[in-house]
Amino acid sequence: MDNINENFEILKKTQENEVAIVMVPFPAQGHLNQLLQLACLISSSYDLPVYYVGSATHNRQARVRANALNPSDIAKIHFHDIPTPEFASPPPDYNALRKFPSQLQPSWDASMLLRESIDSFLRDISSKARRVVVVHDTLMSYNVQDVLSLHNAESYIFNCISVFTLYCLMSLSVGISLQLDEELLKKLPSFEGIITDQLKNLGASQIPYMDIRSGDIHNSSKVIEGAFLDLLAQVASKQEKKQWAIGPILPTKLDCVANRNNMCLDWLDKQPSRSVLYVSFGTTTSFSDREIKELAMGLEQSKQRFLWVLRDADRGDVFTGEDRKIELPEGFEERVEEIGLVVREWAPQPEILAHSSTGGFMSHCGWNSCIESITMGVPIAAWPMHSDQASNSFLVTEVLRIGLIVREWEKREELVSASSIENGVRKLMASEEGDAIRKRAEELGEVVRCSTENGGSSQIELDSFIAHITR
Repeated sequence: MDNINENFEILKKTQENEVAIVMVPFPAQGHLNQLLQLACLISSSYDLPVYYVGSATHNRQARVRANALNPSDIAKIHFHDIPTPEFASPPPDYNALRKFPSQLQPSWDASMLLRESIDSFLRDISSKARRVVVVHDTLMSYNVQDVLSLHNAESYIFNCISVFTLYCLMSLSVGISLQLDEELLKKLPSFEGIITDQLKNLGASQIPYMDIRSGDIHNSSKVIEGAFLDLLAQVASKQEKKQWAIGPILPTKLDCVANRNNMCLDWLDKQPSRSVLYVSFGTTTSFSDREIKELAMGLEQSKQRFLWVLRDADRGDVFTGEDRKIELPEGFEERVEEIGLVVREWAPQPEILAHSSTGGFMSHCGWNSCIESITMGVPIAAWPMHSDQASNSFLVTEVLRIGLIVREWEKREELVSASSIENGVRKLMASEEGDAIRKRAEELGEVVRCSTENGGSSQIELDSFIAHITR
């Protein structure tokens, strides 16, 4: 009975608003997270009905890990679970020299079988709303292709990567030389080896269906990447697609978030201002025992305060399988007890970065982590692992100049020594150069946060997108 009432209320709200928005994320944490943030932003700010469509396990993953989002906003999102074929969910290979998360490939392959179910759902919504607006990940273009057959539906790609990375990839794919300063061009990391052949093939299979879209949305801001938005518009001019830079889409005021009762935040409350290095490598990085030992020694030898989130990379289904027990050097946690905290569970990253005690972030430079760090004004010690992370780290360190490199992308298969880690940590957290980087990061963070307020560039872009889809 409850389900019938709930469905009636959803239908009633859809009809009242006339426009229904359907989010179709790619099943990887950084993608699930950004589309859920966007869903909550649109639902709470514009009171439009928003549907979040994916497999039951990935919808659950998005909800459970919803950092920085208000539970009451998540409660307004209509999650629609689509039956997904069973897929293998192997553990990550933590000894692999290449850090690409190949263990996720079976779950990505399974997600390519959702076209019919998504089409059926869209047809149902289409019959009840004046317009259906599908916002989807680039890598889900194949699955939403039937938007074309619906008279009142249109689709938009939401790009989960930086505009800089997208500009570089698009330029290279069409054979256009990059419009970068000559000195920057010399330092630009190679795009060779950033992904596996399997993911490259999956990406290529989406290309025939990408032109269906009516425009592109970016989780970035003109104040961060204005120059690259202009360059991207030049490269994509023949496509005649509208562009909106509406980021950062994460909440920028985190005072009222439910995560306040958290051991990380409690510990940070006791530390001096800007004194703590936050260390986290996201959900797709696994370190070998030797790499963890070097990292632990480097942090200890730096004698700087740190909060280290020590977790293995995700499986395709994060709710199955035993987590690996990652061993630290004997006595390490006891020796660093006064200055360090090691956390082995999910951590509230945006809130940690927003905390006044956090003064730096050692990161793999996934775009989620970059945009969160930039927004909160925290400088980055960059250690890229795969995919877009090398170009993001270049953007952060060479273009925006709000970070430094811990490990060069070209040396990605080499062991990073404790002394290299120690030096990088000291430079960021306890040197004049680090202070200058931090000052630039704090100034940029302030400008970025202002861009999301009334009259700011990102808020204007978001209002423009909403006005366009509700026209």
